[in-house]
Amino acid sequence: MTGSGEHSDRIRGRLAALLVDASTRALTASGGRAGGVYLRCATPGMLRLAVLVGLPGRLFRPWWRLHVDRPFPAADAFRTGTPVVLPNAMAMVRHYPQFAAGLPFRFGASYVPVPGTRGTLGVLTVMRPAAPEEVDELPERDRLTQLAEDLGAGLLDLADGDELAVVWDDEPLCARPPAASPVAGRVGRFTWDPVTSTVRADDRLHDLLGVQPEEFPGTAQALADAVAPDDAPHLLSALSDTAAGKPPAAPLQVRAPDGTPRLLELWPPPHTPEPPLVSGVVLDPGPAPSADGAADQLPQGVFCVDRLGLIVYANPAAARLMGLERRRLLGLPVDEALPWLGRPPYDDHLRGALLSLRPVKFHARHPAAGRDEPGESDWLDLSFHPGPDILTCTVAPASRMDVPAELPDVRLTPTAAPEAGHSVSAAPSMAPLYRPIALAIALTDAVTARQVSAVVTQELLPAFDGRRLAIYLLQDRHLYLAWETGFPQGFLAPFDGVGLDAHLPGVETLTTGRSLFFDSMRQLASAYPGIPLDAIEGARAFLPLIASGRPVGSCILGFDRNRGFSTEERTLLTALAGLIAHAMEKAQRYDSEAALARGLQQALLPRRLSAHPQVETAGRYLPGTQGMDVGGDWYDVVEAGDGLALVIGDVQGHGVQAAATMGQLRSAVRAFALGDHTPDEVMSGTNRLLIDLDPGQFASCCYLRLDPATGRAQVARAGHPPPLLSAPDGRTRVLDIPGGVVLGVDPLAHYPVAQLRLESGAILALYTDGLVERPGSDIDEGISALRLALEQARTAAGRRGARSLAGVADRLTSTARHAVDRPDDVALLLATRRTGCPSGQ
Repeated sequence: MTGSGEHSDRIRGRLAALLVDASTRALTASGGRAGGVYLRCATPGMLRLAVLVGLPGRLFRPWWRLHVDRPFPAADAFRTGTPVVLPNAMAMVRHYPQFAAGLPFRFGASYVPVPGTRGTLGVLTVMRPAAPEEVDELPERDRLTQLAEDLGAGLLDLADGDELAVVWDDEPLCARPPAASPVAGRVGRFTWDPVTSTVRADDRLHDLLGVQPEEFPGTAQALADAVAPDDAPHLLSALSDTAAGKPPAAPLQVRAPDGTPRLLELWPPPHTPEPPLVSGVVLDPGPAPSADGAADQLPQGVFCVDRLGLIVYANPAAARLMGLERRRLLGLPVDEALPWLGRPPYDDHLRGALLSLRPVKFHARHPAAGRDEPGESDWLDLSFHPGPDILTCTVAPASRMDVPAELPDVRLTPTAAPEAGHSVSAAPSMAPLYRPIALAIALTDAVTARQVSAVVTQELLPAFDGRRLAIYLLQDRHLYLAWETGFPQGFLAPFDGVGLDAHLPGVETLTTGRSLFFDSMRQLASAYPGIPLDAIEGARAFLPLIASGRPVGSCILGFDRNRGFSTEERTLLTALAGLIAHAMEKAQRYDSEAALARGLQQALLPRRLSAHPQVETAGRYLPGTQGMDVGGDWYDVVEAGDGLALVIGDVQGHGVQAAATMGQLRSAVRAFALGDHTPDEVMSGTNRLLIDLDPGQFASCCYLRLDPATGRAQVARAGHPPPLLSAPDGRTRVLDIPGGVVLGVDPLAHYPVAQLRLESGAILALYTDGLVERPGSDIDEGISALRLALEQARTAAGRRGARSLAGVADRLTSTARHAVDRPDDVALLLATRRTGCPSGQ
């Protein structure tokens, strides 16, 4: 919801509270594990996750943003306005295979639309343990529907009944669900500046102490009184000792105001030139502190993660095995403290444990602190054991390089035998962890060749622990480099444009259709004597990109170390290369069609505007950033008898068809203008022509005939935004000009003509709706904003002594020019009368 200042902050706070309350009520009503709310965002056709309750937000980032047309359950619920209920994984696979591929875990879910008065505002979601496969419905559907209706009413009340104001454009708010048992293991962090005695506490510590941030004085004494009033002197003394470099040897055991035990762990300030800060963690272990004490003595590593992914406990063995100090673990999100655990493929295991409530066991390789060479000790055996509120994780050194047979989805396959004199470290088979369908789904959203290459970099390399990628595309029997990452700068340049007769692995993999795998650079050099090699040792894989029997190019994967490729891995990589080839072939067609459409549009837009010694004009056109980047907006200046015709128009839609229709209309308007027809005759004639052409499209248009000598003008509108007129003194107004319906709808439509006068030094602005429409706001607000921007542009130009109309046009289109998501085209035409001024574009 939009607003400014303190009022906006209050509205946002009330909105957040409303969304969190609705989500937690939904969890209570359904026995769910996690839930949240999707709301519309400023980008048309997109939903954003506004609230996520009971799950770590960053771990579910791929589902933060969702297009309403995607085959996902939340999108269907929003689009159709009816609930989508998926009791179990079988129902998900049956109805939403793409969604099931992204979250292949045993859980059920409900997606209930949040209704407004005229449409759907968002979707209330609940995830819960999976129901038996024979269950087709969940009993809480009616209760969730009522909660969604209550939420919709609350959102409308908060927005004063304006549905368009109910939007969300930020990251999701993450909240804890209602606890299934008494809260335990809460942890908060703080820093203390011994110079100023200032304490800065995080939100979790405020929550643990039961004080609001604005109520906490932020002093060491206030911290001690809030944490352990009876032990405050002992705590303050420990802070002073820690600042002097003498921290307590073990965590301090203190008592909360109610007598329950708390642990305080302190770390001395680093030796830096900055002011020294003491860091600390307060742990409220809950009703069973003795259990944590017992776990501290275990040789096996143990750490605990709450429902939001925060590490609330870690024993010394866990910290040692993962090469970290305990202070690097406690109170931090698991993917921040252990980044490798938050990346593929291990993030999938975390998601599975959090969603399905089933134990998960797997091997993981972690960055080995202080080791130059990787070895068997880099591998850990991890187990996740989900509970109602806490995820308990055990860590132990991997004693063998295979995993029990009951876990085939994470087993390690043996590698090929190493060459004599070369060690090839064991590598995991990533085939089961990296599902080919995941890459296929990601490639469906890739449109251009660069986007396809970026998807391969983001999805394929991490799955196989690769570090380098090169993609060559075939053109005129030569291979040209289309994408590279990770290779030494300039190393691949000599291979760009090589012919198909070259004796190179990247060529032969395409000409033979066989993938080539080399466990080491020595093996590659032996197979291709004299081939230039980069200085980085490691394995290489050369994959043919062949789509439906047609050669497309070749793909090269590079690894940082020697390794073998199992039969399973070779088969999978070859299959994935086929997916990449099909996506790349589609992208090449798109690039060709887009280039054709852009060329067509550029040919149809005027290269220069008709000149007149007393009239200066300036035009700007910006294509939309979505789709083909072409559309149907146009502007023109045409000689009309002894005057000038200024015209601007907008054909419905985008793409080649819209550009072609625009070209026909522009030609028709020019013909009528050259015949010096009146504005209403131009509009009526163009309207009938468009109806006769029957392209299935309509268009808006504004036509103005100007007498340069007197400044008198006649203007007619066909469903187009009204012009703006900025007087010589800078005051700008919206012209109240009557208009007819859009062109191409009613053959008998009438287009009234209005009179106006363009004084010398005044500026007339014609524009299309892409410049003034904003998602979630009324077009009149956008027109008012443009009117103000024109006044400000004239004021700024006056201060600089500049009189360039082109500079004003650039200023008015600056915001649209730098927009990342610009759904519509933008056209602008400015005109001013001056004695003896030049005219042009």
